[in-house]
Amino acid sequence: MAISTDHSKDLGKLILRLAVGGLLLFHGVAKLQNGVDWMAPLLGAVGLPAFVAYGSYLGEVVAPLLLLAGWQVRVAALLVAVDMSMAIGLALRSKIFALKEAGGGWAIELEMLFLLGALAIFCLGAGRYAVGAGSKGKG
Repeated sequence: MAISTDHSKDLGKLILRLAVGGLLLFHGVAKLQNGVDWMAPLLGAVGLPAFVAYGSYLGEVVAPLLLLAGWQVRVAALLVAVDMSMAIGLALRSKIFALKEAGGGWAIELEMLFLLGALAIFCLGAGRYAVGAGSKGKG
């Protein structure tokens, strides 16, 4: 049984959206449970006001939900990319050129995987398996 090329592409987009959105949502739920007050010193150190920390709720709760639904995915993907850029720049900048101590790998590989996955979603769009995709699967 051959799978059509369009079906494969749309299925791949769905899997990527579910992976990035679903896994990042766990980080957002943790922030909902524990708050974002711990970010204030990190933001203050670079001259940003503490309220900027609440943007992580957009990038790690709202955007992942949009990715999972397949609605406004390009906007959601940009929110994730900005969120991950902020996380890397604020909390992980000292690890950009570091390896993990245990098990090897890049010290910021998870954040970069979310960031690059979000950029891929931005470029690809939602695909056919998305809310409001219609018969064309654009978006």
